[in-house]
Amino acid sequence: MANHKSSTKRAKQDKVKRMTNKVKKASARTAVKAVRDAIVKGDKTAALSVLKTAQSKLMKVAKSPAMHKKTVARKISRLTKQVAALTK
Repeated sequence: MANHKSSTKRAKQDKVKRMTNKVKKASARTAVKAVRDAIVKGDKTAALSVLKTAQSKLMKVAKSPAMHKKTVARKISRLTKQVAALTK
């Protein structure tokens, strides 16, 4: 446990940041799940629209320290490939 005033404050700040990052990552995971559901159903128009919102949420998460930007880029790339494969 924190023994100094500054370490107590740091612990509080870390807790708030951890919860903020958790919410951001959960929101991104939900968006990705919606895209995957649309892909499984084979609905290309729905997949494209949901992909657009998922990309937006993922890029917002990439700006924060919640998720690394290269991880986000990889996820977006893979989802885009899967949606594009629906037409073939």
